[in-house]
Amino acid sequence: MIEVKGLVKLYGSKRAVDGVTFTVKRGEILGFLGPNGAGKSTTMKMITGFLQPTAGTAVVDGHDVTQDPVAVKRRIGYLPESAPAYGEMTVEEFLSFIAETRGFRSPEARTTQVNRAIGLTHLDPVRRQTIETLSKGYKQRVGFAQALLHDPPVLVLDEPTDGLDPNQKNEVRALIKNMATEKAVILSTHILEEVEAICTRVIIISQGRVVVDETPAKFQARQPGARLDAIFRSLTQSDV
Repeated sequence: MIEVKGLVKLYGSKRAVDGVTFTVKRGEILGFLGPNGAGKSTTMKMITGFLQPTAGTAVVDGHDVTQDPVAVKRRIGYLPESAPAYGEMTVEEFLSFIAETRGFRSPEARTTQVNRAIGLTHLDPVRRQTIETLSKGYKQRVGFAQALLHDPPVLVLDEPTDGLDPNQKNEVRALIKNMATEKAVILSTHILEEVEAICTRVIIISQGRVVVDETPAKFQARQPGARLDAIFRSLTQSDV
């Protein structure tokens, strides 16, 4: 479903992403990890078509992001960092707006998709509340809801449980795990527990390059009892 081929992103002389290559199949949940500044978000933005690669490409469900970025965006549900939204809109208004931009033109179709997304993300108690008045956890759920709205075959989620309480984290993890049977998922996180709970593969990047690509079990066996922050500190000095 996702083929990332030699992605490179330069900012002046800095190589933020340096030849990243990997694939994600339907049914896989890829835990995409790395220290701050490693290139995770930049890689995800290139896969989703929000940043133009300096070199390389990504193919999503058969569509090349450098040649047909609009087709790629139709097939991706993307939750970027900080879940941006229009604060003056209510949750319902915002999701209805997103549904229309996603091609659901009739009021009936929009209502169906909005109600489905609100139900999946447990937003009904705040559906008529303006987004700017929501807690961080609810804002994050609104961002997740817009990513799920069009039932895409690919999900790219940048810190999807950020700001959620423990019960909400478990709900979101269960939802991602249940949906992943028919989707390909890339999940950026700093929480090792999250990787162990739902991810089927782990990729770690450091200084823009892939340094680990294996199952969580193999990674844990090789790094028994290790915390991600300690692993990330070691990555700034040498590759794993």
